[in-house]
Amino acid sequence: MSVTTTSLSLAPHAHLSPPLPPMSILRRLNLHNHLNLRSRSRSRNHRLFRSLAAAAVRQDTTVWTQAPLTEIEPAAESLFHVTIDVSDSPDLAVSHTRPGQYLQLRVPDVEKPSFLAIASPPSLSEARGAFEFLVKTVAGSTAELLCGLKKGDVVELSQVMGRGFDIDRVDPPESFPTLLIFATGSGISPIRSLIESGFSADKRSDVRLYYGARNLKRMAYQDRFKDWESSGVKIVPVLSQPDGNWTGESGFVQAAFTRAKQIYSPQSTGAVLCGQKQMTEEITSILVADGVSSEKILKNF
Repeated sequence: MSVTTTSLSLAPHAHLSPPLPPMSILRRLNLHNHLNLRSRSRSRNHRLFRSLAAAAVRQDTTVWTQAPLTEIEPAAESLFHVTIDVSDSPDLAVSHTRPGQYLQLRVPDVEKPSFLAIASPPSLSEARGAFEFLVKTVAGSTAELLCGLKKGDVVELSQVMGRGFDIDRVDPPESFPTLLIFATGSGISPIRSLIESGFSADKRSDVRLYYGARNLKRMAYQDRFKDWESSGVKIVPVLSQPDGNWTGESGFVQAAFTRAKQIYSPQSTGAVLCGQKQMTEEITSILVADGVSSEKILKNF
């Protein structure tokens, strides 16, 4: 009997599929993958927990010092002048070393602090053991609660923070005869600290302060303008919503500066900015476009 052998012929593009693995192997693979996913998830959760714990530790490192209010008086519409006695905490008082620095303040029974720039010059902190602030009252804020306190009430202060205005970057005054200063609203607070600390304004040929507010009722420190000008600072008040009798600059600070400008030597010009974000950004752009070095534009944050 003869046996006929039939051979299979495959087309050139055909292929043989490998045999499927047994179900037991598939189950082990699925289990292995599941365990890997759980392990990675636990690892992510562990890293998240550690980062949150580290953040909590960082928050807990804030040292709070109790200090009484010695003065709280209206400074302008919606603005209050606040003085706090830190004479019993000399380390805190002398840690204010540069205009433009700030700290956190807490009022009784309220956990959320308010960040406040110190308005007084460092010399006052050292000589009298006092910090002065210009506080804008905002509905629902810690600042509003602070402005509702009275003389003798105790608040809590953090350490002094921030690098302040590095005025050394626009010194000596002979090399930077033009210094342009811009402030809006309560942003005048650290500018007051700068002016009253002294930065050789009388040795510079062109020192201008563009100070913006809604109207004169909202412009603090008008009683200090004469002293500031006698030190060599030309004050340019700019009102965004003046009354009909106003004859000075109106609109926004950046618009008033653009109209005047007068930057004769950008390489020997410095600037100091504090206040509303849009103002600081636009003024910075204008100055840099005119050739002023961004390294010579000082901010305290």
